[in-house]
Amino acid sequence: MKKNFRYIVVPMLLSLAACTKNFEDINTNPGKITDISSRELPYMFSRAQSAAPMNQSYYQTAQNLYADLYAQYFALTTTNFQTDRYVINDGWLPRPGIVANVLTAPQLKTILENTEPASGEYSLASILWVYTFHRFTDYFGPVPYFKVGEAQLNIPYDAQDKIYDDFFKRLDTSVTNLKQLTATSVFGSADLMYGGDVQQWIRFANTLRLRLAMRISIVDPARAKQEAEAAIAGGVMTETTHTAWLKRSLLNDGNGLSQIGSYNEFSMSSTMASYLKGYNDPRLAVFFQPSVAGNVYRGLRNGSSTTAINQAMNRPAQTSNVGKRWAVWNGAAWTPQLTASQAVIYAAEAYFLRAEAALNGWNAGGTAQELYEKGIEVSMKEWGIADATAVANYIQGTATPAAPDDVENSPAVASIPVKFGASAAVQRQQIGTQKWLAIYPDGIEAWAEFRRSGYPQMYPVVQSDNTDLPAGTFINRLPYPSTEATTNGKELEKGRQLLGGPDNAATKLWWDKN
Repeated sequence: MKKNFRYIVVPMLLSLAACTKNFEDINTNPGKITDISSRELPYMFSRAQSAAPMNQSYYQTAQNLYADLYAQYFALTTTNFQTDRYVINDGWLPRPGIVANVLTAPQLKTILENTEPASGEYSLASILWVYTFHRFTDYFGPVPYFKVGEAQLNIPYDAQDKIYDDFFKRLDTSVTNLKQLTATSVFGSADLMYGGDVQQWIRFANTLRLRLAMRISIVDPARAKQEAEAAIAGGVMTETTHTAWLKRSLLNDGNGLSQIGSYNEFSMSSTMASYLKGYNDPRLAVFFQPSVAGNVYRGLRNGSSTTAINQAMNRPAQTSNVGKRWAVWNGAAWTPQLTASQAVIYAAEAYFLRAEAALNGWNAGGTAQELYEKGIEVSMKEWGIADATAVANYIQGTATPAAPDDVENSPAVASIPVKFGASAAVQRQQIGTQKWLAIYPDGIEAWAEFRRSGYPQMYPVVQSDNTDLPAGTFINRLPYPSTEATTNGKELEKGRQLLGGPDNAATKLWWDKN
C-alpha cells in the first residue's frame, strides 16, 4: 500500500528496525503497490469489503466472543473462555483494530487516493469506510481516525462526536455524487454485495446514515433529526431485495459464524429463548436448531458459572446451536456452511429505525405502527417465512415472552407482546426488541443499539468476574488493548482523556446516554 497502518504493520516494522540499518527500505517497500491502475482497484475493494463485516479469520475473537455475547444472541457452553462473564481478553483486543486499520483501511485509502472525489469508485470506498469505522469506534469510543494511513508512527485519537460528524458528511457527499453518475454500475462483479448496482448503494448509504442518526438521537437530537430525515428522503432500503448480503467463499473467506458454529462452543441465549419461544416466532427454527440429544430448543444464561456450564442441561448436545444456514449436524460432527452469504445491513432494520424516528415526531414517511409492522413483515420474508397468515397473526400476537426453561429457572425476560402497544414507552421497547430480532446475528450492531436504547430487555449476567461491572450491570465498551501503551502511548493518553472516564468496560461512550 501507499502508506503503513498501525496495530500490526508498525510494530512489526519497529521490531525489524532493531535488527537492520535498512529501516527506510523496510518501512516503505514490503507490500507496497508502486503503480496503481484501474485494474487493481476492484480487487482492492473486494478485499476490503470481505474484511469489513468480520471475515472468517477474525469473526470469533473480534465479534463472537465479545459483541455477540454482549448482545445476548448467544451464551457460552464452554469453560474455555470467560468473556461471557465480562473477563476481557487483552490478547484479542487489538483484533477489531486489525480488521479496520490493516485489512480494510489500506485498500480503501488506496482507492480514495487514486480516484476522483466525484467518481463512483471513490463514493463506494467512502461508504464502506464509514461502515468499517462506525463499528470500530462503537466498540472503543475515541479511536485513531482522521490520520489513519498517514506516514507516521504515532496516530492521534479523535473524539467520537468528530468522527460521527465526518461519517455524515461522507455519506451525504457519496449519495449526492452517486445520484449524478451516468453509469449504473461501479466495480461490477468485484462488488460482493450488489454487483456494482449504483441504486442499491444509494439505498445502503442512506440506511447506514439513518442508523447512525438514530445512534446519536439522545446525545444530539437536533443533528439526529436532520440526518435521519435527509436519509429517509434520499431513499432507504424498503424491500428484501435491497438487503446487503455479502457473498462468501472458501479458502479462508468463508462465513465466520458458520466456522465457529461448527465448533459448537455456544448456544442460543436464555434471552433469545424467552422471546422466540414466548412469541412462537417462526424465525426460531431458522435462527437455531433443536438440541442434538434432546431435540428441544434450549438456551442458557449469559455469564453462567463454571459449575452451571458443566451441568448436563447446559452441555452442547443439550442446547441449541445456530441454524442450518450456518452449521449442519451430520450425525457425528458439525459441518460449517462456509459459503453462506453474510448479511451486512437488512432492509427490515430501516423500517424499525423509521418507526423510532416517527415516535420522535420526525418525518419518517409513515406512522410508527405502520413502519413497525412492515419491519416485522420484511424481516420474516428475509428469513424465508412466506406464510402471510402466520406473519399477520404474529404481528397481532398478544403472547408475551416465556420462561426459557434454563438451569437458572429464569422467569420471562420481559412482558411485552408483539402487538403494537398503546403507550410510547411500550412502543419503543417493542420497536427495539423486534429490531434486535430482525438484525440477528449482527451482534456488533445489536450490542451498540442495546447500549444506546436499553432495548431489548435482557437478563443480567449470572456472574460477573469483572470488578468494574458489579452484578446487575451491563458492559458498555471494550477497553483499549495494552499494546497501544507500547506502540502509541502518548496518543493513547490523549484518547483516554477524550473518553471522559476510566479506560475500562464500565465507561459509557459519547452517544450512550441511556
